[in-house]
Amino acid sequence: MSYGIAPDADPIRPGSASPVTITVDGALVTGVLGQSIAGVMLSADVVAWRRTSLGDRPRGVFCGIGVCFDCVAVVNGLADVRVCQRRARDGDVVTFHRVRPSASDVGGKADDR
Repeated sequence: MSYGIAPDADPIRPGSASPVTITVDGALVTGVLGQSIAGVMLSADVVAWRRTSLGDRPRGVFCGIGVCFDCVAVVNGLADVRVCQRRARDGDVVTFHRVRPSASDVGGKADDR
C-alpha cells in the first residue's frame, strides 16, 4: 500500500522558482532565487573561478560551507567573497581573481612557479 501524496496536495511543495540573472566573468548566467552564487555557477558548468598562487591550479567549491576559502571571488567589486555562502541576487557581477604573486613573493624566479 502506498501513502503517497498527490503533488498538488503536498503541503510543503515549494512555490514556483523565481529566476535571477548574474554576470559571471562577463557572461550572463541564470539561476534560481535562493541559490548561492557558487550554485548558480556550478549549474552553468563553471567549476573553477580562481587559481592557486603557487602551481596555478584551478579552484572552485571545495567544502561548500565557508570554511576553506577556496571559493572566493570578486562580487560587485568586493574581493574575497565566499560565493558558497553568498546568495545570488539579480544583477550581481562576479569576476575572477587574477592576481599572481611576483617572483619576490615566492622567493625565486617567476618561471619557478
